[in-house]
Amino acid sequence: MSDKQGSDRYSLRGKVYERIREDILSGRYQQDTELKEAAIGAELGVSRTPVREALRQLELEGLVHIIPNRGAYVNMITAKDVQDIYVIRSMLEGLCARWATEHITDEQLEDLEETLCLSEYHTQKGHYEKLYELDSLFHEQLYRAAGSRILNHVLSDFHDYVKRVRRKTIAFQDRPVKSTREHRAIFEAVKAKDADRAEELAREHIKHTIENIQVYGLDKIL
Repeated sequence: MSDKQGSDRYSLRGKVYERIREDILSGRYQQDTELKEAAIGAELGVSRTPVREALRQLELEGLVHIIPNRGAYVNMITAKDVQDIYVIRSMLEGLCARWATEHITDEQLEDLEETLCLSEYHTQKGHYEKLYELDSLFHEQLYRAAGSRILNHVLSDFHDYVKRVRRKTIAFQDRPVKSTREHRAIFEAVKAKDADRAEELAREHIKHTIENIQVYGLDKIL
């Protein structure tokens, strides 16, 4: 197989993987739903091979369990998983904010502030779907600004794992206003090169998110 053929095959598998992963994390599939290679392949217009490869990759990620001679089945994110993810995120987001303070560029600061200004605008307008997108973007930009490929990868995955929870709770009570204010405070600390303050605020931000979810009730989401 040529390098180009290998690249195209990997790209195809990657697209199939991302689609199945999104369908699992968005809640399209229920726990223990069988993921049939032929049906998924037909839906996506691909052969069974990239589907099979994608399912194996998802098994390594813990989102699928494969039973030999039977099939592949969905492993949903559980309430315990969500709680664990947010506790771990509270520590890693703090580290991320600290490293971002040390490594962020002027261009990254400008991008972060632009996202924040848009968030403040859409908060006033009550545009919650747009706020969900901007919340994700703010954190993604902060992850990249930290300058660590590994930390970026871990936090991005955690962020994806709880997207269904985030989408449903972002408009709960006055959380949008508080969350945007917390983002502003984190940004100002990063801009001021106050690593200790940035780390503290980032950890508190995630802890407040946990509290909001607990009030909402995970049983209403998962």
